[in-house]
Amino acid sequence: MLDNTDKQILDELSRNSRVTMKELGEKIHLSGPATSARVAKLEDNGVVEGYTIKVDQGKIGCYIYAFITIAIQSTNHQPYLSFIKTQESSIINHYRISGEGCYLLESRFPSNELLDHFLQDLNKYANYKLTMVIGRMR
Repeated sequence: MLDNTDKQILDELSRNSRVTMKELGEKIHLSGPATSARVAKLEDNGVVEGYTIKVDQGKIGCYIYAFITIAIQSTNHQPYLSFIKTQESSIINHYRISGEGCYLLESRFPSNELLDHFLQDLNKYANYKLTMVIGRMR
């Protein structure tokens, strides 16, 4: 069970995972070594699974952002799953879902043409519903 200090640590690390233990300790009113021990415990217990970076996809040429709901009529999903493994450069996240559809893809593409090509190939394995992202709400 997480206490308030652990929750503060997670909140601060979520905002800036590059913060030093000393700086983090100052924000949560613990010493650097005590903070480091707390973070290590969160890592050891699997609460903190890893540290990542946020990439501005537009600045690296991926301007088209879309969610794709996948519906597969067959009980054999393996052909679809094999296809998706070959498309990792465009897929940000791949979720198994309940409700409308079987899977949800979060994806980025450099152009509408490449998105269209992906969708044509995808249609060989599954039906889909495309939702384009217009902008992010802040």
